[in-house]
Amino acid sequence: MAFAIVKKGAGVRSGVASIYSLTVWLRKETEMARKDKKSPSQAAGAQPKGDGSKGDRPKGDRIAKIMARAGLCSRREAERWVEQGRVSVNGEILTSPAINIDDLSSIRVDGEALPGNDPPRLWRFHKTVDVMTTSHDPEGRQTIYDRLPKNLPRVMPVGRLDINSEGLLLLTNDGELKRHLELPSTGWRRRYRARVYGRVDAAQLQGLARGVTVEGVRYAPIDAVLDSQEGANAWVTLTLREGKNREVRRVLTHLGYSVNRLIRTAYGPFQLGNLARDEIEEVNRRALRDQLGGEIISTLGLQEELSLANNRR
Repeated sequence: MAFAIVKKGAGVRSGVASIYSLTVWLRKETEMARKDKKSPSQAAGAQPKGDGSKGDRPKGDRIAKIMARAGLCSRREAERWVEQGRVSVNGEILTSPAINIDDLSSIRVDGEALPGNDPPRLWRFHKTVDVMTTSHDPEGRQTIYDRLPKNLPRVMPVGRLDINSEGLLLLTNDGELKRHLELPSTGWRRRYRARVYGRVDAAQLQGLARGVTVEGVRYAPIDAVLDSQEGANAWVTLTLREGKNREVRRVLTHLGYSVNRLIRTAYGPFQLGNLARDEIEEVNRRALRDQLGGEIISTLGLQEELSLANNRR
């Protein structure tokens, strides 16, 4: 489109009219360019993030949430996988996790379709010492997956137990459930029994109820009780609110006690009970629904899944 150039001495009105016409033309060209240009995620059938209003709310769920719910990994890991180029939608590699997907069949991770959308499940597993809570150990040590039944679906541990610790380890096929149960805000306490070397001061243990700082790390209040003193060894029961990495060992070492055995006996409402070593037992889905409570079920959007799963049993 051509525009007349305003010559020197031309009227002000003529100049203003020409500038106005040019401005209108530029606006139209810009709008057309925006309509023609599609982002990679939109071309792949993904829904861009809206501004939060009802009319602009995108369909489907965030890609990271979908992958976590499918039991592939946590949300944070899913975001990293997207950034690494491992996730595609309709054959197009995603470059950002900030998109919503409403067609799960279009998603591929490392070239593979998502696992079946099974309802959330939870298992109690009795982990033994000298076993790693990981899917692979570069040093070739045994992992929990070497001890689990081969017919078990893909599962992830809820929290961790280090190689020298034993006891209750919860496993789930649902990444969102795993993530939620690991959060301190969920309020599920972890209970341990520790055998320590030394004469234990019960009053010193009670002081942990005020919390403690060890090497710059602040630990939340711990309920600690001396169960018994057997010669040079003692048994102590500790209930944690957070369950930070190696918390029990670090806190007891800080008090001057050497831990020579550590057993997790409970995680929230779930108990180790009489599970034999390496034994695994699925939590009844009705019990799972009851123990999670309405607030957690609502937060995770599991009402329909747990209801359907319960009806099938």
